[in-house]
Amino acid sequence: MRALAITLGCAVIVGCASVDPYQPPPVAQRLQLDDALGDCARLFQASDALIDAAGTRDAQAPRLAGFPHLRVDRSLALLATSADVANDAPRANEWTAALAALDDSARRIELRNAGQHDAEAAAALAACRRLLARADRQQLAALLAAAQVADDYSTTQRALGLYTLTRYAFAAGIRRWQRDTLADFAAAAGASGRASLPQVAYSPAAPLGALPRLPLAPQLGLPPIPPERLAALLVRHAPRLLIATADDNDRPGALAWQSDNGALRIGIAVEQPVLYARAAYTRMGGRWLLQLVYSAWFSARPPAHALDVVAGRLDGLLWRVTLADDGAPLVYDSIHPCGCYHLFIPTERARARPQPETMDEGAFVPQSVRAPAADERVVLHLASGTHYLQRVDIAPAGGDDGVRLALLDDDQLRALPLPAGGTRSAFGPDGLIAGSERAERFYFWPMGIASAGQMRQWGRHATAFVGRRHFDDPTLIDRSFERLP
Repeated sequence: MRALAITLGCAVIVGCASVDPYQPPPVAQRLQLDDALGDCARLFQASDALIDAAGTRDAQAPRLAGFPHLRVDRSLALLATSADVANDAPRANEWTAALAALDDSARRIELRNAGQHDAEAAAALAACRRLLARADRQQLAALLAAAQVADDYSTTQRALGLYTLTRYAFAAGIRRWQRDTLADFAAAAGASGRASLPQVAYSPAAPLGALPRLPLAPQLGLPPIPPERLAALLVRHAPRLLIATADDNDRPGALAWQSDNGALRIGIAVEQPVLYARAAYTRMGGRWLLQLVYSAWFSARPPAHALDVVAGRLDGLLWRVTLADDGAPLVYDSIHPCGCYHLFIPTERARARPQPETMDEGAFVPQSVRAPAADERVVLHLASGTHYLQRVDIAPAGGDDGVRLALLDDDQLRALPLPAGGTRSAFGPDGLIAGSERAERFYFWPMGIASAGQMRQWGRHATAFVGRRHFDDPTLIDRSFERLP
């Protein structure tokens, strides 16, 4: 079975190779032009060839087929379906500018990681992006159609794995995990002060350097949040961690390139306790709302027994806060960096919607909490080894103590320093962290997720084995919850 899984997995990888974004129009025609537009198309093509040769492609926001000087995420892809963007020139221009900004930031990272710091070349790319933007206005319909983010599930892989049949066994396993999680939450609620392992507290500290920013795009309905306001919200809603600690595998730290017998690999610097942060948007009740996302990383998930297929190098926890317009939390949810173990924790300001009667995974709610007041903070109780979330509490913010967690921009992981100089992303061109593979991938491949259990980059988190669900889907919270007065 293992040999068969490897063979089929390789076949799927070959069959799902990405399409060259320079093949479709209009860029295919532009490459043939002997003018400034053609020169610009060829400049971006040369830039991409250099990036791919260096192996520094960034997977967070994909390039658009036919428009490779632009990139898209799932929020901008949803906006592409809006009649307002299609029929209103100012909105269309603001939306296109957001696509260009994604490419600019990603391409700078890719070229920097490739060792290219040519200011003159960067200026030429920026000038060409402006020229191409003017030409793109005549191609708006094609641009709107191209602004899609590919599904992180392989239909081919599911077909080879007989998904329509094998999903029954996986659905039963998911229900078993949910029952166990409910029991763990109930046990944690009644086990105050009786922990078998030391509980180490980690509290968020002042940011180290600049925190993430959001584009100001009021024409698109996105809430205009200035940088200083966003930074204040990120500090206010950062969670406190209470971790059952057996060894260094339970100590959160900074992701870093480390030398291991002469080979480079991503590890965790536990002497640098860090909580990474990013901001995003979701659409709920017809309005765009702010989301804050925090991630803690651990060195490993050690094996619980000899046949533990989910153990391996690197582990972590992502904690997301969906905020109402007044800055108060509506819904919390959490996954691990593999996209696994998706939990929802609503506050009293949101109610779970009735879920359709299907086998697909719905919103699993093991607990609800009240929204914390301005002088309170969320506390996350994590298990040792597995780093499973076991309980969420609300405590006075003035009680912050223990080890201080520095807040860092999550995008720093896309360009980490190398020991000998230069930078490299923690993630490969496929959006995965090499070396964090799990043996479970040999068993879970029929569900269509590439290398199930492996640590992933933002934008690449498929969170359901049965069904299709993405952590960064801006419609996810609205499909699962409704706001209450």
